[in-house]
Amino acid sequence: MKKLDKNRPLIHSDCQVVDSDFGSFVEIGEYSIISNSNFGDYSYCTRFCDIANTDIKKFSNIASSVRIGPTDHPMEKASLHHFLYRSTDYWEDKEHDKDFFKNRYSRKTIIGNDTWIGHAAIVKPDITVGDGAIIGAGSVVTKDVESYTIVAGNPAKIIRRRFSEKIAIQLSEIQWWNWSHEKIGSSLDDFRTLSVEDFISKYK
Repeated sequence: MKKLDKNRPLIHSDCQVVDSDFGSFVEIGEYSIISNSNFGDYSYCTRFCDIANTDIKKFSNIASSVRIGPTDHPMEKASLHHFLYRSTDYWEDKEHDKDFFKNRYSRKTIIGNDTWIGHAAIVKPDITVGDGAIIGAGSVVTKDVESYTIVAGNPAKIIRRRFSEKIAIQLSEIQWWNWSHEKIGSSLDDFRTLSVEDFISKYK
């Protein structure tokens, strides 16, 4: 069985990876497509994900068939079709529209630390998902998601807060996701057994 590695990502079979960077203990599930994106330490996605132009922070949990940063077609033009910007594919004497692709790549989606994105959710470009947020399965996220909130639906709306605003602020101040690998490991029992209130009391 393949194991997670501090020094290189665990990329499973039949993935397509282009212009992307990966931190320590990162895993990319089978048949995923990753382009122009960054995965922070410990973040992973499972099978059949399609992630483009995205900055994923640490400890993000991304379920199967999630799409992040899906690209838009030029709705304001006379046609929506690829031939407008992938022109070389259709005419040898035409060039791709470099400005179109430059704009597409600049529309970054940000996924915060310790987030959970449910199965088959879609997160649109230019969206920021805050630390500790949860996105329900099948949701379509068209607006920024506040830290430590749970959103779901199409379009996604706040269902409730995970924790009170006070607790959310305190966790953000602790920033345990920036601890060393060794410190997280030595604190594992506290992560498993302490309530969030007791965890904060011990580590604030």
